[in-house]
Amino acid sequence: MAHDTENRGDPLDPRIYFAAERTLLAWVRTGLAMMGFGFVVARFGLFLRELAAVRDVPPHHSSGLSLWVGTTLVILGVAVNVAAAVKHWYTVRRLERGRPLRFRAWSLGMVVALLLGLLGVLTTTYLIVGLDH
Repeated sequence: MAHDTENRGDPLDPRIYFAAERTLLAWVRTGLAMMGFGFVVARFGLFLRELAAVRDVPPHHSSGLSLWVGTTLVILGVAVNVAAAVKHWYTVRRLERGRPLRFRAWSLGMVVALLLGLLGVLTTTYLIVGLDH
């Protein structure tokens, strides 16, 4: 029990804090990528309209789905960054108090993966249905 860091009051190994920081930065990169991709998707409809105008082709009736999907991705990216910052703050506080970290089944990664999967299924359904018209 001489190696028990909770009882000694010694600071934790800095590598633990660095690992938490790397995890935060990975989530920030993920959120930024989602926001960037969302912007591209949102502007894709505008690109198609401009392309049709250059070719003198009547523009295809747009449902505006690219704007909604893109906006959803941007909002989801912002939510991921905020959730990552909050999670990092709680993790550092737990480490400072010497409390063990808790891992839940519904982690930030699980929630993001499920939301992106749902968004992908909805987009795929739209593309399949939209190709029939």
